[in-house]
Amino acid sequence: MDHLWAPWRMDFIKGEGPTGCIFCTLPAQGKDRESLIVHRGKQAYIILNKFPYNNGHLMIVPTLHVADYLAVPDAVLTEMNALTKLATRALNEKLKPHGFNIGMNLGAAAGAGVKEHLHVHVLPRWNGDTNFLPVLADTKCMPQHLLESYDGLQPWFASNA
Repeated sequence: MDHLWAPWRMDFIKGEGPTGCIFCTLPAQGKDRESLIVHRGKQAYIILNKFPYNNGHLMIVPTLHVADYLAVPDAVLTEMNALTKLATRALNEKLKPHGFNIGMNLGAAAGAGVKEHLHVHVLPRWNGDTNFLPVLADTKCMPQHLLESYDGLQPWFASNA
């Protein structure tokens, strides 16, 4: 039998994690690599999803703690949109996906894992990236470690943002 090792998933499965809002506490720590923050803007930042659907799964997060889309100031939404475009460009150049899923899950009923702080998902997709593992075994095979993804993407943002 083959084994797929994804030890970082156990934190997600057990529901263990930091207390408080992760999207507020992570940037405040100032440890961008450890926190997986690949780029900081003025009012939002880009972070790798710690529990990704595919490698390169990025999120654009406002620094303002807000869950309600209608309460986000227009200037913040404008920057988030620009960072979404920047993230898409980075993934296109670095990972060469065949397509993207881009969007928000607002509220628990919509599938938000962190419902108290809205964020945009930028998810690279490849032809054939769906298979039987997620459907039958509730398992996803990730071809790249998170820190390897970080080390591949962060220098791009540093020189292109």
